[in-house]
Amino acid sequence: MTMAYPSYRPSKVEWLGSLPQHWGVRRIKETSYLKARVGWKGLTSDEFMYSGFAYLVTGTDFRAKFIDWSDCYCVDRDRYDDDPFIQLENGDLLITKDGTIGKLAIVIDLEKPACLNSGIFVVRPIKAYTTSYLYWVLSSPNFTHFCDLGSYGSTIQHLYQNVFENFSFPIPPIDEQTAIANFLDRETGKIDALVEEQKRLVELLKEKRQAVISHAVTKGLNPNVPMKASGVEWLGDVPQHWEVSPLKRVWSVTDCKHVTAEFVDDGVPLASIRECQAKFIDLSAAKQTTDEFYEVLIEGGRKPQSGDLIFTRNATVGAVSQVAEWHSNFAMGQDVCLLRKTSVEQSSDFLQYVLEATSTTQQLDVLMIGSTFKRVNVEEIRNLRVPFPSPTEQAEIVQYLDDKVGTFDDLIAEAERAVGLLRERRAALTSAAITGKIDVRNLASEKLVSASAPLETVLA
Repeated sequence: MTMAYPSYRPSKVEWLGSLPQHWGVRRIKETSYLKARVGWKGLTSDEFMYSGFAYLVTGTDFRAKFIDWSDCYCVDRDRYDDDPFIQLENGDLLITKDGTIGKLAIVIDLEKPACLNSGIFVVRPIKAYTTSYLYWVLSSPNFTHFCDLGSYGSTIQHLYQNVFENFSFPIPPIDEQTAIANFLDRETGKIDALVEEQKRLVELLKEKRQAVISHAVTKGLNPNVPMKASGVEWLGDVPQHWEVSPLKRVWSVTDCKHVTAEFVDDGVPLASIRECQAKFIDLSAAKQTTDEFYEVLIEGGRKPQSGDLIFTRNATVGAVSQVAEWHSNFAMGQDVCLLRKTSVEQSSDFLQYVLEATSTTQQLDVLMIGSTFKRVNVEEIRNLRVPFPSPTEQAEIVQYLDDKVGTFDDLIAEAERAVGLLRERRAALTSAAITGKIDVRNLASEKLVSASAPLETVLA
């Protein structure tokens, strides 16, 4: 069963390829009213109101294709009247142009006046297309490719109006636009539901993984062992023969060197927060510094060694990674500290599991300071109360957890791969529909295309 159009022609547009013979190609500026807020006489966040004459839409109000009016800030009438060009109407399409460019929302259910904050374009059809169709065009990887070619900014991305207005897109007849939009609403809805299922599965697996770790490192493996009160609220009862003491009793905790290092393209890697998100330090994308700064950064016993742990104490507080035997010279960057055992009998793997346990994360939650970026002081890390079974029992618990956690990690990775494949399919299906690689006019039955069917079947 073929789902292609009878004939095609070159579009002569890089990000579109060939299109059905009877489709046109037009630019945004030829078919649309396009405006954004420029300036606005010094409007500041102090003027945002929870209720008022007019809604003030920002990118945070975009919710699953539409605007969530319930959380939208407002402004008074004078501010609304400042710029009539960005006063919104039902049926407008909004697109973010700064930061995360390309977020989309359609304006519906507008019950009172509304206008735009900075960072958003309003796109209003004048002729040739419907808003629901353009929504899918701008949701496609074809538009993403265009943005990659036309956006600027090293840290914050921008989509400038003189770039966006020259975006060329396919123009099928209106009835075909409606069919495409309806098809994609239905089919991507199926895919999105499957993605949500997989994401819920990932969260459930992570919760179970955490529970297994927390139980093993606080209760041990023997369910019949006598227990005692740990004296620590978050730990509860622990095996009677275990010790519970501050971390600093058997592990040293050394803060990073607080200097501003010089970064170079080819030098010594630095392990900061980003490098501490897996079991072992990942230096593959680490910033690098000079040999001179490296010598400064490792002063005072700060040179990482095999078996050390690098612990994050700012922003993503509590992430911990181990220094492996294969790691060559590197230094600590900012916002981390180095944990080193003071007794060779202690297990790095065991402490790493302890630091991932709920009892430890709860202690850290109480200790964290800072309103925007949370952090924990080094002395508080030294005083974390942790359980210490015998070295033999530590090894047994590590062996048990390596097996159990490895199984959970495999299942989580499988579910995350499924999410990735579903998202790839969604993007491919969107691109195929808006460029006419599939003819959706006769796909009225939902049974013809399923979210899990191979895309080659659809494109055959």
